[in-house]
Amino acid sequence: MTRILVVDDDVTLLRMLRLNLEARQYEVDAVPTGHEALAHAAQNPPDLAIVDLGLPDMDGLEVIAGLRRWSDLPILVLSARGEQTDKVAALDAGSDDHVSKPFGMDELLARVRAALRRGGSRPGADSRVVTASFTADLAARTATRADGEVVHLTPTEWHLLEELVRRPGQLVGQLDLLHAVWGSTYGNESRHYLRVYMAQLRRKLEVDPAAPRHLITIAGSGYRFEP
Repeated sequence: MTRILVVDDDVTLLRMLRLNLEARQYEVDAVPTGHEALAHAAQNPPDLAIVDLGLPDMDGLEVIAGLRRWSDLPILVLSARGEQTDKVAALDAGSDDHVSKPFGMDELLARVRAALRRGGSRPGADSRVVTASFTADLAARTATRADGEVVHLTPTEWHLLEELVRRPGQLVGQLDLLHAVWGSTYGNESRHYLRVYMAQLRRKLEVDPAAPRHLITIAGSGYRFEP
């Protein structure tokens, strides 16, 4: 059965979407927050996601970006934001289509069918990164040390970790990391940001931060993740 993840903080609309989708034989996970959406996607990988941009705990663009880092499943944006800049931002974040509120259910269902025909792949086990020292679930955004201790990572720490673990064994240049995590306006003069945040990641994730096994510095060049 095709599984659809719906995230919207309007409880009435969420219930209506669930009823209409389930009536057409879709399996539905309906949640009101971004964090719940990412957790559900990790535990029950969907075939398609419908994401509202105005969520109470995070911007819907963050949910889209979080899903897109490890999945190419179709993402349909459902939002009252009708400005062209909002639509462009959603597309740039990784969405495939946009439906403005208020909307007709027939149109929404037609867009769901079209998105599913275009396809994509469910997120899978590759959203979890397992090392001898820690496990990071990029979908659920949870990190656990080998001793079972849950580790809190800030959004910036998460973004930096994701950029590294998605390219295991590869040298990731300092400038590439700066642009990916902080933006294209940050240049080599901002390399101290990398040193500070890498030190924080090692303190939180490595067994011996002074002699890291997984988050390796390549002097003068960049960093490398070793599983």
